[in-house]
Amino acid sequence: MRQRAYMDYNATAPLRPEARAAVLAAFEAAGNPSSVHAEGRAAHMLVEGARADVAALAGVKPSSVIFTSGGTEAARMAFHAAKAALGVERLVVSAIEHDAILASAEASGLPVDIAPVDTQGRLDLAGLHALLAPGGKTLVALMLANNETGILQPVAEAAALAHEAGALLLCDAVQAAGKIALDFDELGVDMMMLGGHKIGAPMGVGALILRDGLPFAALAVGGGQEMRRRAGSENVSGIAGFGAAARAAIEELDAFAALGHLRDGLEARIFDIAPDAVFFGKAVERLPNTSYLAAPGLDAATLLMALDLDGVAVSAGAACSSGKIGRARVLDSMGVADKLSRGAVRVSLGWSSDAADITRFVESWSRVYRRVREKGVVRGEHMNVNVNAGPAHAPGLAAVER
Repeated sequence: MRQRAYMDYNATAPLRPEARAAVLAAFEAAGNPSSVHAEGRAAHMLVEGARADVAALAGVKPSSVIFTSGGTEAARMAFHAAKAALGVERLVVSAIEHDAILASAEASGLPVDIAPVDTQGRLDLAGLHALLAPGGKTLVALMLANNETGILQPVAEAAALAHEAGALLLCDAVQAAGKIALDFDELGVDMMMLGGHKIGAPMGVGALILRDGLPFAALAVGGGQEMRRRAGSENVSGIAGFGAAARAAIEELDAFAALGHLRDGLEARIFDIAPDAVFFGKAVERLPNTSYLAAPGLDAATLLMALDLDGVAVSAGAACSSGKIGRARVLDSMGVADKLSRGAVRVSLGWSSDAADITRFVESWSRVYRRVREKGVVRGEHMNVNVNAGPAHAPGLAAVER
């Protein structure tokens, strides 16, 4: 039996060998990192070593890193601190944020305004400026890279606008970390979220990163762990794995960038077969590993089943919601017609991806595409969509409804 092609790295990355080794080694450390005896000191050293590695991934000092159970908890902590320690009275959240941000914003009890994006899926800076114009203590939440489209957001520009208006910015870098270089100071953000399993660490570990000197109020209280910023005994083995994965990710950034060639080859081959295919965000800067594609008349659920049976693992969007496939919220915010968005699938590559995976995906996707065309699901002429234009063509897809 042929090995399966795992092409869903944006949902979760396989556990890196370096992280696995670090986790197993940490299991041998019997001490609590808060204890003063030798065993406790050994566990403490593992945690602090990992803290330095994760700090290097984000370009910050180790003292800026708070370990969490993942990106979702980091988001909840950030909104709590914004309200309790920073006096934030209002939240501005982009329309394409992860559900963890949207739900945490709603749970905060603060008023929430949604910042629009353009048809390319990038934050509308003029729209953000207008939302910040009334003033007041505001926190802006903006991801660095969208988890579905891979589109990079103008975080530095948004942070500058926020600071000019006396606001703060929380950056969700969960999807970007390990795929592009991070520089916390260069981005100019105040807080940043990371998730370990996206870079090949175990699930159940992440981080919230704070600008040096930023006031903070803990959500979880009790002990003095994490410099009194998150109570509870640390997940030593998970943190050790996170540190090892962060080290490996830094070392492999150039190799990860080269995945763009594989991704571009996949898109070119699909376009040769399906000239009406659309690759969302192709006209703007994206993560090098991500392709979010669709063609009129295709159905994502059918595609996912066919691909899975052919040994190819991809998703229809965010992993937290792809088990219940419905309307694509991110594509809706970009103005993409439902006739197209309902067939969108996301391919995301990683360190194990190779040309054979690309071929396998193209062959499987193409079989479904041809079957649909032969059945005449989309009647009339195929759309002649220029793939270089990306989703800018999406609003014109009413022609599909015949």
